[in-house]
Amino acid sequence: MVICSCNSLTHKDVESAVAHGATRPSEIYAAKRCKAQCGNCVPGVVCMLKEMRMRQLQAAEALAHAACLPAAAQGGALSA
Repeated sequence: MVICSCNSLTHKDVESAVAHGATRPSEIYAAKRCKAQCGNCVPGVVCMLKEMRMRQLQAAEALAHAACLPAAAQGGALSA
C-alpha cells in the first residue's frame, strides 16, 4: 500500500526501515532517501511506526519471558 504518493513510499518501505532500526519518521524517510513534502503522509507514517515498534517490543518481551522459564515449562525434558 502506498503511504506517501509524493515519494512513492510504501508500507513495505516503512516496515523495512523499522526492521533496520528506524525509530523516528525522519529515519524512515531517510532510508528511502526522501523527505516529507506535502505532509499528508506523516500521520500514517507515525501510526505505522508506533504499531511496528510496539510489536517489536512485545516480541522482545515474549522472548525474554521465555528465556526465564524452566526447561520443563518450555516443553523440554528434565534430565535425571
